[in-house]
Amino acid sequence: MVCTGNVCRSPLAAAMLAERLRALGRTDVDVTSAGTAAAEGEPASEGSYLVALEHGLDLSAHQARLLTRELVEDAGLILCMSEHHVRRCEDLGGAGRVHLLGGFAGRSGDDAIVEDPFGGDLREYRGTYDQLDALLGDVAARLTRDAREPGPAQS
Repeated sequence: MVCTGNVCRSPLAAAMLAERLRALGRTDVDVTSAGTAAAEGEPASEGSYLVALEHGLDLSAHQARLLTRELVEDAGLILCMSEHHVRRCEDLGGAGRVHLLGGFAGRSGDDAIVEDPFGGDLREYRGTYDQLDALLGDVAARLTRDAREPGPAQS
């Protein structure tokens, strides 16, 4: 998961997706996050932290990390919150593995973008959570479905 500062959207999305995948029995997927302009070691924003707690998720150990070429190269799938994150990931070698989160979930246009709640009130963070919840439900279903379908090498 990639956003800008790796303190709001991407750590929340990573925790949410990891929990959904665990519930679906997908323990083979490692979900992590990074930011295109992250200050290394920063904690999750207060809004993301509190909204996560409201839903039984714990972001207390989160430490922001900067998106690097190595992280991009190691990732099998990269999901980004907005188009400029996608372009940065492509610049770092992620072409073919990077997608707009909403696009991967089947949305288009403005519905595919997850706006940054940074600096907003708790209501805005709750709105971000709700948007991520809807998108990640579709992402988890797609990842689970794709894992069950044989690929060309398995035919």
